[in-house]
Amino acid sequence: MEVNYKPEPKTGSKQRKSAQKVAAQRKTPTKSEHIVLTFIAQFINQHGYGPSYREIMRGCGYSTLSVVSLHIDALVQIGYLEKKDRGARSLSLTEKAKAPKASLDVEKQKSASLKTYEKWLVEKINLKFKEVEESLDLVEMDNLYVLVGALKILGYDAAALSFKTRLAEIIESIKML
Repeated sequence: MEVNYKPEPKTGSKQRKSAQKVAAQRKTPTKSEHIVLTFIAQFINQHGYGPSYREIMRGCGYSTLSVVSLHIDALVQIGYLEKKDRGARSLSLTEKAKAPKASLDVEKQKSASLKTYEKWLVEKINLKFKEVEESLDLVEMDNLYVLVGALKILGYDAAALSFKTRLAEIIESIKML
């Protein structure tokens, strides 16, 4: 008796299937998917063709191709990317991704992350100021000038101004000693 066994075709990992299910329920990209989408759009604008998965991995700072693949599959699922065949450099943006609202969403994500970064940076500098206010160390005082200048260069003018005022108060404290 002859047994004909045909293995079922592989459709991907459980993780991929789960990611596709979740993506199918969403209408907009996640923050990570926005990063990938932005990279792809910039790459296409610069080179005239789509990036490879490896270029996306390097450009977005991922350590594995599987993460890139999951994000791209999700972006295809929600209608922001198209993959033509299974060839290399086959990614292209859909009209949905080129729409002004999509680019506004990307800009919103960027500005939100910049605000988060600014908040983190100001908190770190605030800790340095507290240390100097307690120790009144002149060497550390010089470092505060550098930090305030860095805030100014980064465009965080309001934060730089407030720290500059605080720096003047520390100088007055030192003069009174």
